[in-house]
Amino acid sequence: QVQLVESGGGLVQAGDSLRLSCAASGRTFSSYAMGWFRQAPGKEREFVAGISRSGGTTTYADFVKGRFTISRDNAKNMVYLQMNSLKPEDTAVYYCAADRATYPEYSTSSYDYWGQGTQVTVSS
Repeated sequence: QVQLVESGGGLVQAGDSLRLSCAASGRTFSSYAMGWFRQAPGKEREFVAGISRSGGTTTYADFVKGRFTISRDNAKNMVYLQMNSLKPEDTAVYYCAADRATYPEYSTSSYDYWGQGTQVTVSS
């Protein structure tokens, strides 16, 4: 069982940066690939970024490449999403999720555990 708690969301202006954090409980954090997803009002939840168990492999949705960076600290049971050059279209609730696979997957159905989400609002 893994419990995930996101933090770091907020209201920012276009062009600003935010760093989201996700704290995981349990002693098997390094056994999970981790992903960040987001869901805007009226839209489906979508993949943003993922990182492998070891942290050696990362993958990103095209719409965040070059702007967002995912990282993890297995010693601290933490995963992060550094978001730079934020745009109004990045406004959404951001979720972290844990996947028993070695490498991150793109589908929400592949993930076993989810956090409650943190709101990110980017004003123009």
